[in-house]
Amino acid sequence: MKNILLVGAGKSSSYLIKYLLEKSDEEPILLTIGDIDIENTKKLVQESEKVTIVQFDVFDKNQRKEYIEKCDIVISMLPARLHLKIAKDCLKLGKHLVTASYISKEMKALHKEVKEKGLVFMNEIGLDPGLDHISAMRVIDRIRTNNAKLLLFESFCGGLVAPESDTNLWNYKFTWNPRNVVLAGQGGAAKFIQEGTYKYIPYHKLFRRTEFLNINGSKFEAYANRDSLKYRSIYGLDDIPTMYRGTIRKVGFSRAWNIFVQLGMTDDSYSIENSENMSYRDFVNLFLAYSPSDSVELKLRSYLKIDQDDVMWEKLVELDLFNPKKKIGLKNATPAQILQKILENSWTLQKEDKDMIVMQHLFGYEIDGKKHQIESSLMVLGENQIYTAMAKTVGLPVAIAALKILKGEIKSPGVQLPISKEVYIPILKELENYGIQFTEKEVPFLGYNPNHVIG
Repeated sequence: MKNILLVGAGKSSSYLIKYLLEKSDEEPILLTIGDIDIENTKKLVQESEKVTIVQFDVFDKNQRKEYIEKCDIVISMLPARLHLKIAKDCLKLGKHLVTASYISKEMKALHKEVKEKGLVFMNEIGLDPGLDHISAMRVIDRIRTNNAKLLLFESFCGGLVAPESDTNLWNYKFTWNPRNVVLAGQGGAAKFIQEGTYKYIPYHKLFRRTEFLNINGSKFEAYANRDSLKYRSIYGLDDIPTMYRGTIRKVGFSRAWNIFVQLGMTDDSYSIENSENMSYRDFVNLFLAYSPSDSVELKLRSYLKIDQDDVMWEKLVELDLFNPKKKIGLKNATPAQILQKILENSWTLQKEDKDMIVMQHLFGYEIDGKKHQIESSLMVLGENQIYTAMAKTVGLPVAIAALKILKGEIKSPGVQLPISKEVYIPILKELENYGIQFTEKEVPFLGYNPNHVIG
């Protein structure tokens, strides 16, 4: 009997748990779920002979040791900053580890010891990062097999609301960590390479430089990720002339979001005095010039040059931003924290709401003197507020990887991400059984089309 320890059972774990429990009918596995909030976990699954639920404190080193010692593999779905505590215990106790998070410098530093112990520490095996890696590498490796020269790689991903649950003017609801949405794009200029030339987009211009996409007949937009070149060497694309990665939104979202950026509402670097007693209207007024006569609405429209009949204005009104009675209720909060609180009131998925994951890769290459382009696209719809497309596309790759490591089907040791054929071929094949399947088509080679970009 093999034992799996899942640490952290948040929003992305519903499908992960469901998959492992279904597999426990076929495989000799037992599942222990550790979370600080066991009541939430019990809503997903009841304790049985196959599953044990425990209240788990990641900061309790004795408890960590007790449960990690009993298992064969740990799946950590904790916030990324907490993985290292689990990882060091796994290394010491000789246990495999799987996470959906980016490999940190501290995690990477464990590689030599992990490899020497013959352990697999698989990271970046969720959606993005994760599904983006394995789906892109399958096509990249296939192109290389034909001795073609790669000229372009563009990759886009977004968590959106499904069309039937799209009930607001922003065409958006939170399907992932709201804080990450509010802070997206901060921390430096977005960087990519276009036709051999490095390009940079500063944060204050990021949401006005978007690329249009057509995916399965629907139109979307995408803004650039902070570092599109992070995986250039990892993917073996050091010499590629064009590489761009972006985040997908419905058309019009970025232009409206740019209002918050220009006002300063996404800033997370300072706290606002007396924020707890402040109204939504007071919060907006903080970022506008003083006027003894002009209203908050008039000042904002004048400052940002928004007409009263512009849909941008309607989007702001829909959020109830100018309500003088609604209180912030957060003490010493940053502008970003306050904005998040306001948005959560409007953008939280309701019980029967469905979300949607959209991903697209573009591969441009040259073979025998001719240029070609492949378009690889994915759309996944969620079932409801619990079994979301986000949880499905994050949790299933994690669960499948963990089980294949446990069974010895993925065995190359070390701290790694899923870019080898040993990893991506079987995982992609199994994901198809759950409706996660990319469609590919050959399209005319366009290269990086500057006409798609809004200056």
